[in-house]
Amino acid sequence: MKTKLDYYRIFYETARFSSFSTAAQHLYISQSAISQCIHQLESDLDIQLFSRSRRGVSLTKEGELLFQKIESAMQTIEQGEMMLERLRHLESGALTIAAADAITVHYLLPYLEQFHATYPNIRIEMANSYSSHMLQFVKDGKADLAFVNLPAEDEELCIKPCLEIHDIFVCGAEFDAAPSYSRAQMAKLPLILLEKNSSSRRFLDKTFEADGITLTPQIEIAAHELLIRFASIHLGVSCVVEEFSKEALERGLIKPLALTPPLPARNIGYAYAKNSPLSLAAQAFLALIDNRA
Repeated sequence: MKTKLDYYRIFYETARFSSFSTAAQHLYISQSAISQCIHQLESDLDIQLFSRSRRGVSLTKEGELLFQKIESAMQTIEQGEMMLERLRHLESGALTIAAADAITVHYLLPYLEQFHATYPNIRIEMANSYSSHMLQFVKDGKADLAFVNLPAEDEELCIKPCLEIHDIFVCGAEFDAAPSYSRAQMAKLPLILLEKNSSSRRFLDKTFEADGITLTPQIEIAAHELLIRFASIHLGVSCVVEEFSKEALERGLIKPLALTPPLPARNIGYAYAKNSPLSLAAQAFLALIDNRA
């Protein structure tokens, strides 16, 4: 485009007011600058856009044709500016979060509730899968944030811890439990564990393998809630996240088994893309988490 966009803005305002002086006041520039820009635009386009008289200026037929196109473009730009303004004030937009069911229910739910109450016009979308897949969602631009079990590393992502969690073994209320179990003894119990492709299961396997112990569960499932449920009806001994099992523990549906030494603490963290700016909605959501922390 050989003509500066500013000239079209000046042409639009001049045509809208049919006056060089009024356009100059509206744009906070001198009337002579308006006149020079219009003259330059007409020269660039090699066509007369305005008819000039003592009463002011009016568009020629060619000017009318250009004005129709410029008016449409200016309205589109103004609409875009209004949309950005609404996004800036979190009055519209979307927030997509990738997280496992257990993390969503037991950790994110209060934040989601508070965020929705504060920003009711932001649409919240959730994606669910294993941690490695959820990190890929962020890398592919399909999610703003992923909340995953740590450790996790990826050069393309910023990954930060936000909650320390503790894995414990639990059984039903009537299970005849010993005062304490070594890791070798625990491995011999009828175990109910998460599937092998989950990060929580990999953490557990790695911890036991460090002592030369291989875990061979009787039951493998995908949902943390089923770990609690199956243990409560005496189908075996489950390994659960203590922080996510408080209600069942307090109600006496399950009880913890003492493990010596206990499993090391680990963390849940959030991840976002390093080289893409966080959306304002994602920034606001993380601010809720950081403030509570």
